[in-house]
Amino acid sequence: MPRRRRGVGQDPILALRTWEPRTRLGRMVASGQIRSMEQALRSGLKIREVEIIDALLPNLEDDVLKVNMVQRMTDSGRRMRFSVMACVGNKDGYVGLAIAKGKEAASTIAKAIVRAKLNIIPVMRGNGSWESSSGGGRSIPLAITGRSGSTRVTLSPAPSGKGLVIGEYGKRVLTLAGITDVISRSKGQTRTTINYSQATYNALAN
Repeated sequence: MPRRRRGVGQDPILALRTWEPRTRLGRMVASGQIRSMEQALRSGLKIREVEIIDALLPNLEDDVLKVNMVQRMTDSGRRMRFSVMACVGNKDGYVGLAIAKGKEAASTIAKAIVRAKLNIIPVMRGNGSWESSSGGGRSIPLAITGRSGSTRVTLSPAPSGKGLVIGEYGKRVLTLAGITDVISRSKGQTRTTINYSQATYNALAN
């Protein structure tokens, strides 16, 4: 499924003119007291409104990683439910991942994207060396490991030009995070899309 990108250059506060913040952090963003994602995270306040993400990271792209349809026979007939995993990121150090379930595909996809935005995390990036710090480079500064179920994914720094040496779904998560060079190794049920994607995300969250 193609990724979607919001318009570039539009003032996020003007675009959210009808937003009525319900939380302290939301009011601080709407009033202009907080103008960056870094400031929002440093505030220590939990992000509970998706409009905060839309205002501070207006150029997010989303990628629907998995859509599962489950059919059940009931007394009233056949019923279908959907399970969707979605990933969002700005390709510049922020990424989010989430799963949602629902009765209709379109609304469940939208729900998964909203949840992924609320799960946004900053990603430490480096130049492929443990001596690097966050904010520079397109790799990671040190080896990190994430788990999900029986799946374990370890990401290691790689020099510029190496590319993403990782499975397809891990590659999609890393791309949205703004990482272009990584070496990986994995154990467990690596063919499971949900666990593999989640383990990759969990590694970035460590």
